[in-house]
Amino acid sequence: MKRPETQSAHESDAAEPIDAAAMALNRDGWTEAAIAAHIAPLFSRALAAAPDRIYLANHSLGRPLDAIEDDVREGLAAWYARMGGAWDAWSAEIAAYRGRLARLLNAPRPDCVVPKTSAGQGLRAILNTRETHPLPRVVATRGEFDSLDVILREYARRGRIELSFVEPRPCGRFETVDIIEAVGARVDLVVVSEVVFNTGQRLDNPEAIVNAAHAAGGCVLLDVYHSLGALPVDVTALDVDFAVGGSYKYLRGGPGACFLYLHPRHLDGSLRTLDIGWFAKQDPFSYRRPDPPEFAAGGDAFLESTPPVFACFQARAGQRLTLALGPARIRAHSLRQQKRLLELLGANDVRGEGATDRHGAFVVVRDPRAMAWSKALAVRNVITDARGSYLRLCPDILTTDAELVRATGALGEAAR
Repeated sequence: MKRPETQSAHESDAAEPIDAAAMALNRDGWTEAAIAAHIAPLFSRALAAAPDRIYLANHSLGRPLDAIEDDVREGLAAWYARMGGAWDAWSAEIAAYRGRLARLLNAPRPDCVVPKTSAGQGLRAILNTRETHPLPRVVATRGEFDSLDVILREYARRGRIELSFVEPRPCGRFETVDIIEAVGARVDLVVVSEVVFNTGQRLDNPEAIVNAAHAAGGCVLLDVYHSLGALPVDVTALDVDFAVGGSYKYLRGGPGACFLYLHPRHLDGSLRTLDIGWFAKQDPFSYRRPDPPEFAAGGDAFLESTPPVFACFQARAGQRLTLALGPARIRAHSLRQQKRLLELLGANDVRGEGATDRHGAFVVVRDPRAMAWSKALAVRNVITDARGSYLRLCPDILTTDAELVRATGALGEAAR
């Protein structure tokens, strides 16, 4: 299997425009003119499809790069040309996918990253490492996204876990002290998001939560779906046991390209899950069937059955762009945009929240009319979304100041 850091000739050629554009932008400075010159051409199809659209839902579905189609075609071309022999190219791309995610997560090695089709699939894999006697105790916040929340509640309803929820304070924020108090003296798993999906809150002091969970004999699963690609993520520094996330949002890789991260301390063979398949075997293509099964070493023991290989090709361009631009630079630019957005909202008598280290990549406007406002903005070709009473507004690197002016003006009219 190809090592993650190596590339096929086609991948190297395809990556060159992305790397060159990012290098030019970092050299020239992240000005609107430089972004238009160097980065916008990488998104020509998405931009040309709706030139008058103001897209502020980048927290939901990231804009696709032009290169994605060629990347997926590469995976298909191997199939057409080599049939079953395509597995050499496919396996190499899966390894490269894991390697790029390991770099983005600052994971110690690529096999810590296990490809999944959803974040929920990763959560189930961890829940299914636990015996039901005694009943595993799980602590989560009410702010977890539906993909995790519905799984946790269904496991609790079926008597597979004992589930405790941490409620937000009246201001809407989850406080670290409340999560630690819920952990108490015994816990098996704590599930928290680094950035909360509806409010944009960035979790305060996650290290303290990890320390409390470890002291209580448990583990921490961190949802990084709303942080990876939008700000620097360091699972090694946080010492989290597990993390789940995906490429749908800030990594611009579309649906189905997700992952489970496992700390190396859980890859010594002592942690086993029911969620495995034949790709978790030692040398799966040998088709040997020892009983009990002999599993692969490290994170490969958490692989399942035949993987969705094209999702790894689909995610390639977005991962490469994020790595080339640098999460720290992306974060700094995002904060500048959010500050400008808050300024323009204020000028239109609308109060927004965001643009600080305590928030993720989007600004929220909290109001009972949030969903109605989002629909009114869509009529004006301003694409946002709302989660309950939170209207979410997320510019990305392609968003211009003129677009922010028009969008906030339209929101001001809707609010009035």
